[in-house]
Amino acid sequence: MKLTGILTASAVAAALALPATAEVKIALDSPPDLEKSGTYVWAHTFAEHLKANGLDAVEYERNALGEEAERLDQVSQGLLEVSMSDAKSAGTLDGTIFGASMPYFFKDLEELDRALDEGGMLERINAGTTPEGVRVLDVVMTGTASGIFTTEVPIRTFEDMQGVRMRALDSSQINTFEQWGSKGTIVSWSEVPNALQTGVAGGYINPAFVPLTYGHTAFINYFTNARMSQSVRVAIASEDWYQALTDEEREIVHAAVDKAHDANRALIADDSAILEQLEEAGIEVIELSPEERAKFRDASQPIYETTDMPEGALEAWKAAIGN
Repeated sequence: MKLTGILTASAVAAALALPATAEVKIALDSPPDLEKSGTYVWAHTFAEHLKANGLDAVEYERNALGEEAERLDQVSQGLLEVSMSDAKSAGTLDGTIFGASMPYFFKDLEELDRALDEGGMLERINAGTTPEGVRVLDVVMTGTASGIFTTEVPIRTFEDMQGVRMRALDSSQINTFEQWGSKGTIVSWSEVPNALQTGVAGGYINPAFVPLTYGHTAFINYFTNARMSQSVRVAIASEDWYQALTDEEREIVHAAVDKAHDANRALIADDSAILEQLEEAGIEVIELSPEERAKFRDASQPIYETTDMPEGALEAWKAAIGN
């Protein structure tokens, strides 16, 4: 794996002149951990298949090519071929993707995958993003379904959430916390450790591997395995780059996406090892009873109607899962 420092603006701009068969830059979004990071497993599997079939794919470490907004701009302008990005970025182009993260909307990951594939939702998402220069290659899971990490208050029941101030990624998460009777405060990821240690936030929602990978085990004390929603990110590609590929190259890319998808899903199929590592790190793992999980699910229903998606998108998601 080739790691680079931050590219200068002129170096990035120079990539515009390169043909499709030149270096395929893949911007990572997590540390290169093949045992815990679902997005890295996807990116690495994708890159290795490209290289094995004659395409020069290179992985660039997290934020080496810019942060989320910068990478989205580079992809849309054809300056960056592939980026592992947050759904929020793609959602600025078409909010249909936000449906994939709605809490307790899907029975399980298999239902979400069927909605994306057989239900046509990935195609619908791309109908909105490709005119903006961005193709969503795949919806990628960072890890197992998200749970609730807290520093001081163990969440054993729905009522335990009342009044807890949680770190929020965006306004949609703030809405989620409000529906649950807690509070949310938007904190950038780089500021999360400080927020948790100073009490600005008392926890966050993430897959089980996150505090292990990002070094938060010293101040996270509890993990409630709420399995609220899939931990969704996206693999996006430059539409200019994709359209410039030859038919043979495009077949290689499609096969690489399929292999990466399967590797990603295989990694997150079983969370037992990660849960054991959390306990070894001193984090208590709490399993919700069916009754308590049902309370979270019931309280989440209003979120679906207020999720910021284009007209008709919620109905399309419902149809895609047979509701």
